[in-house]
Amino acid sequence: MAHTSRVLLFLVALAALSLTPASVGAEPVSASERVERKEAPPARLQGIDVVEHLDSRVALDLVFNDEEGRPVALSEIADGSVPVIFTLNYSNCPMLCSLQLSGFVKALKQLDWTAGKQFRIVTVSLDPAEKPNHARETKQKYLALYERPEAAPGWRFLTGSERNIRALADSLGVKYGYNEKRNEYVHPAVLTLVTPDGRIGRYMYGIEYHPKTLRLSLADVSEGKVGSTIDRLILYCFHYDENEGRYAPVARNIMRVGGALAILLLGGVLGSFWLTELRRKKRGTT
Repeated sequence: MAHTSRVLLFLVALAALSLTPASVGAEPVSASERVERKEAPPARLQGIDVVEHLDSRVALDLVFNDEEGRPVALSEIADGSVPVIFTLNYSNCPMLCSLQLSGFVKALKQLDWTAGKQFRIVTVSLDPAEKPNHARETKQKYLALYERPEAAPGWRFLTGSERNIRALADSLGVKYGYNEKRNEYVHPAVLTLVTPDGRIGRYMYGIEYHPKTLRLSLADVSEGKVGSTIDRLILYCFHYDENEGRYAPVARNIMRVGGALAILLLGGVLGSFWLTELRRKKRGTT
């Protein structure tokens, strides 16, 4: 009995500890990671931005050409079954698109999910003069880098008219322009994650993407249609910080999960102890 009492006291202390703020970090994002840029952007970048349209519907009725030159409506790809990641790039981009898509593939390779299965990717060319065969070559390049040939049907590279490209960009909130002097498109590096029912659920910026953030973002926008129980538990403990563009731990949620687990463990031990005592008493009376 003395040993059992010590075990129970230890479990009670564990449950209490898991419910205290000291059990989690107080600052999810250190001050050194926060950078405020105050200088004015170059003239060619003025007006180039992303106006977030969270929870708005993407213009899925738009029609583009696929890598084989066949017309395809976005609604045929974003058909309501899995989340879709949209990117706006173009094959003749001198630098940014290559950096962004290479960084994107680097993160994709570290996921246990695969494009075409748990999610899809749609890369639409910003250049209305780009031909399907050029888009096909670009697709082959990044699929080879991805090293998952089975993902080919799940990552589409589309071309289309200026009107449809602009309409899609507007629905995504992406503001881009054209630099005639340099003969290139100026655009932000952004991924737009869209829920299975066609609503914008998350934006991810930059040319490198943390695999965990990408994985959690996909699980988040999937609305539970793809994510496992573990994913939902992680998402309960981590919220998306829009200002930082990353997931950060929420102390209150972590305390709740920790406390619940400790209480379940305590209940299991107590139940086992009481059942053993009950059986012992029954044997003593027979």
